[in-house]
Amino acid sequence: MPTPRQISVTVNGTVYESTVEPRLTLADFLRHELALPGTHVGCEHGVCGACTVLWNGRAVRSCIMLAVQTDGTEITTVEGLSKDGELNAIQQAFVEEHGLQCGFCTPGFLMTITEMLDRNPDPSDEEIYDYLGGQICRCTGYQSILAAVRNAIEKKKAAS
Repeated sequence: MPTPRQISVTVNGTVYESTVEPRLTLADFLRHELALPGTHVGCEHGVCGACTVLWNGRAVRSCIMLAVQTDGTEITTVEGLSKDGELNAIQQAFVEEHGLQCGFCTPGFLMTITEMLDRNPDPSDEEIYDYLGGQICRCTGYQSILAAVRNAIEKKKAAS
């Protein structure tokens, strides 16, 4: 039986100290240990993207990452995007452009788009589609999601 390990990880700006089983996924750690249910688990194989979070600013699939790998690092979940109850530009754009229907995949899209716009604040439509190619949505079709990204880009430009 593997020995539990002590980890210290910063999630959405808060430092958490926890003892975890080495095989505990990051998704399960976030959802069950830290009570952050916004990280959705879909395929559990890293394919659908619903579980995407930011790990030191990079989008990763939390269903195939282990919690022990995050020791000493920073994680941002969808809960960490809004500030003081206010939606950020990307979240607001998704609402305005109807970029979601059931909402299951939305946290993964929001986290992936966050990384994309941090890296490239004005991507082309082709770059957006390429970046979002690993995110699966079975409800909306991607035109409203593309419109939401374009809307978010304009909101971010206006705010700076």
